[in-house]
Amino acid sequence: MRRVGFAVSRQLKRAVDRNRIRRRLREAYRGARGTAPPAAAMVIVGKKRVLEVKFATLVDELRAAFAAMSGSTVSAGTRR
Repeated sequence: MRRVGFAVSRQLKRAVDRNRIRRRLREAYRGARGTAPPAAAMVIVGKKRVLEVKFATLVDELRAAFAAMSGSTVSAGTRR
């Protein structure tokens, strides 16, 4: 089961920008979730750059990150 959360720091002063970042990340995740590891819990942290890049680039970057994650053999919950 995949679980994903989205976090945006309050250092971005305007709530409108924080919400827009969250919405863009959620939609990009929907487009890239097929490449996400099947049993993972993730937190995706949004930065101001999310508002500046093209949406297709954002989806491609998420896919690349998920591909890198699926190559790892140790899950975050079992590391010591």
